[in-house]
Amino acid sequence: MAVKLCRCSVYRVSALCVCMSLWLSLAARSAYISKVYEYKPAPGQFVNLMPACADGDAEESMRLKAEALLSSPDSGTITLGGWGGYVIFGFDHPVVNIQGEYDLRILGNAFYADKNDPSKGGSSEPGVVWVSRDDNLNGKPDDTWYELAGSEYERSVHGYQLTYFRTPSDHKRTPKPAEDLVDTTYILWRDQNGKRGYITQNRYHLQDYYPKWLTDDRLVFAGTLLPDNAVPYAEEGKTKYMMGIYAFGYADNHPNDNEGSKLNLDWAVTQRGEPARLDRIDFVKVQTGVNQQCGWIGETSTEVSGAIDLHPQATPSDAGEFQVSGFKSQKKILIDGHLYIMHGDEIYDILGNRITNIYIQ
Repeated sequence: MAVKLCRCSVYRVSALCVCMSLWLSLAARSAYISKVYEYKPAPGQFVNLMPACADGDAEESMRLKAEALLSSPDSGTITLGGWGGYVIFGFDHPVVNIQGEYDLRILGNAFYADKNDPSKGGSSEPGVVWVSRDDNLNGKPDDTWYELAGSEYERSVHGYQLTYFRTPSDHKRTPKPAEDLVDTTYILWRDQNGKRGYITQNRYHLQDYYPKWLTDDRLVFAGTLLPDNAVPYAEEGKTKYMMGIYAFGYADNHPNDNEGSKLNLDWAVTQRGEPARLDRIDFVKVQTGVNQQCGWIGETSTEVSGAIDLHPQATPSDAGEFQVSGFKSQKKILIDGHLYIMHGDEIYDILGNRITNIYIQ
């Protein structure tokens, strides 16, 4: 009996060979990001700077720049801009979900106002984290995305959508010098409910905030809107902002050396908010989660400095018992390093979905 994948490159592997030959050599695995699949920030004050956009840059060259900056924990930092901006990346192996343990750490530039007391806030620009498995085995992040349900999941707006508009060339600025703003109506946005607002421009960053390498005059983003976390306060005659720290489950929320920057794949949920029960993931998407302006500080923009698989040597046998409801006996097999359930002559993923591009020969 053999398992066959219906695609150009045909693999024939014994169902009894639940073996390491289908996985990359453990010694060759890296704990760090190996590939950025897509980089699409929303407008923001660090856009076109982190990474730098040069004349002639296009989506592919900017993707490669983002990839170079995220390939190790100390290479650099990219900005995701205002709400909805995102980056999609992966490792050179699937990240295994070890049940009950943290599986992933995403690095940012968050910090506490009081390093010993995160309840006092600091600088948190939380990004929503989505994960996906390569269920169709094509090596592309085009499968179902599952949100990691962090501490603010119940207070968030799911299915939110927002459109940014490129600033026209004849635009007239509306400055507010007292708040160090050179334009309070710089980049217009509208959401699906008709609400509108602006990405403001401050005097500290005067470059174009709209991604220069993108040709569209409108950028549409969809995802989860987190509640605002900024609290203004006065100090030395100036308004400053304390960016509240959420308890868990987001990128660029807790400092990198704090346990709060770790993520658990057990938190992944379906679109209906039900546990996804993922045995592993192949792709990660980080997306700016707050739509918020903070005066001279600017928009709340998630930054990403890398990511770490917390157990890169793990294999599916370490993932624990993932059971598909309705099947009395479950025979687990590995195909291209991915865990599946064999029931009779049919193959199912860990959620119980029948896989049609794999069959028994």
